[in-house]
Amino acid sequence: MKLDQCFQLGMVLKPHGLKGELYISLDTDYPEDYQEMESVFLLQNGKLVPFFIEHIQLKNKEALVKFEDVEDKDAALSLRGSTLHLPLTDLPELTGSQFYFHEINGFQIEDIEKGKLGIVKEVFEAGYQDLIGMEYKGKEVLIPINDDVILNVDRENALIKVNLPDGLLELYLEEEGEEDED
Repeated sequence: MKLDQCFQLGMVLKPHGLKGELYISLDTDYPEDYQEMESVFLLQNGKLVPFFIEHIQLKNKEALVKFEDVEDKDAALSLRGSTLHLPLTDLPELTGSQFYFHEINGFQIEDIEKGKLGIVKEVFEAGYQDLIGMEYKGKEVLIPINDDVILNVDRENALIKVNLPDGLLELYLEEEGEEDED
């Protein structure tokens, strides 16, 4: 399994107790979807290593996990900071305006008023406001990801319908014009 065939599910936080249990964080809106998982990959020294789960106990977006063959606190401590990964094929299917960031690269952006604008180049996770990076008339335009802006994701046609905030495109084009005047 290669890293680009996986998504990051979370991270090992710290050991719990003396018998190899670990606290992990889960980077998902639906941690309950992972209550029954039997194994995960941990990224160690640049390689994905499979770990089988003896038991998992969820509490919000954290979980207490016991991996097979991790028998003591020292073994658990050696895993602290490792990221947890699962194959992309394990992601639940999304519909409507929901999407996974990795799946929309290359999608066409179409505004309900201005029509087709450009292609998704990258998605930026920026804390409180995630952004789609799109090239428009030679400039990178950042589009906020929220329910007011992203109206629909058409996976069959690789198309994202948006309702851009008034003045967003003009803001990026004005910057270009002001640079020319200097």
